[in-house]
Amino acid sequence: MVEGFSMNPVSCKLLNEAWKKEFPDEVAIAERMLALLDENIQLQREKDATEAVALALRDDMRQSREKLEAAERRIAEHCKVLNSLAAVARRYLPDYDEHPEIQAADELLESAAGIGVKQQEDIVDSDVGSRNQPGTVTAIYIGAGDFVKVKGQVFEVEETDFDDHDVTLWFVGGNALKCSAGCPVEVVSAPVAAGIKVKGE
Repeated sequence: MVEGFSMNPVSCKLLNEAWKKEFPDEVAIAERMLALLDENIQLQREKDATEAVALALRDDMRQSREKLEAAERRIAEHCKVLNSLAAVARRYLPDYDEHPEIQAADELLESAAGIGVKQQEDIVDSDVGSRNQPGTVTAIYIGAGDFVKVKGQVFEVEETDFDDHDVTLWFVGGNALKCSAGCPVEVVSAPVAAGIKVKGE
């Protein structure tokens, strides 16, 4: 038969004191560990949220950069067209400079350079103000002073004529090319090789 176990108050008090001496801050340590765990979880959530925002901002910046580059290309193309039209206007309007609306368009074109687009450098050669850059250009935008390559030969355009559907390019030296207004024409840089006729030389 097992006898009942009992502890007198003095023994119980001694046991409690021994327990507290061995583990004085057990509850406080447990509470601190739980608090640190909660803080770590919160920090991880904030980190994940920050990373998500950073990724979204990166995507937005990439899209904005692509839109800006596309806008700059469109502006450069529009400026090129406006320059070609201005060259045509100067050729066929004797009193071109007396038209305030045309002057206003010129000023607007010049002000476009202030938005970060390399307008003149990207549109025309530096030596001739209305000359197209080398490359393929629609015939209707070819102007006097451009150099074009036809069947392996380079010609300087002296004059252009337009009708409803066709463009005639008159070259220095008397040759001419007639084609549809939308046909592609290869524009080249001003030639330096001997034997190529250049107006004014």
